[in-house]
Amino acid sequence: MIKEYIADGKIVPMEVTVQLLENAMTDEIERKKREGDGQRRFLIDGFPRQMDQALKFEESVCPSKFTLFFDCPEDLMQERLINRGKTSGRADDNAESIKKRFRTFVETSMPVVDYFAKEGKVVKVSARKGPEEIYEEVKKRMAERGFEMTK
Repeated sequence: MIKEYIADGKIVPMEVTVQLLENAMTDEIERKKREGDGQRRFLIDGFPRQMDQALKFEESVCPSKFTLFFDCPEDLMQERLINRGKTSGRADDNAESIKKRFRTFVETSMPVVDYFAKEGKVVKVSARKGPEEIYEEVKKRMAERGFEMTK
């Protein structure tokens, strides 16, 4: 079912996505518990993408501590994705698809960022610099929130 949604360019139903995340998190917590590790923190990339996902996750799984938001102008993001497309093999790393994805992000995901920003739960990092500088900024900003990165 999930592969069909992805192949059709559709978003997987929110209940399915949230349940998959909850199952994966529970499995990882149990694994760490068996190993004597009490760590219960997760970094979930690219989620939530829509407001209903954010609200459902916070209600049924757990409230997020914060949202890490990489602020990147559209022209720079497009340039990077076009360059990635030269070696990634991804069919959607082309100018037309990138513009559609950016529009979709602004329309469906930015309201989520705005919602969490109003709650003081957004850590905004400028993504204009190179990967090393951005990574150093991420480590610094996460440490400010009590999350020391070990790698």
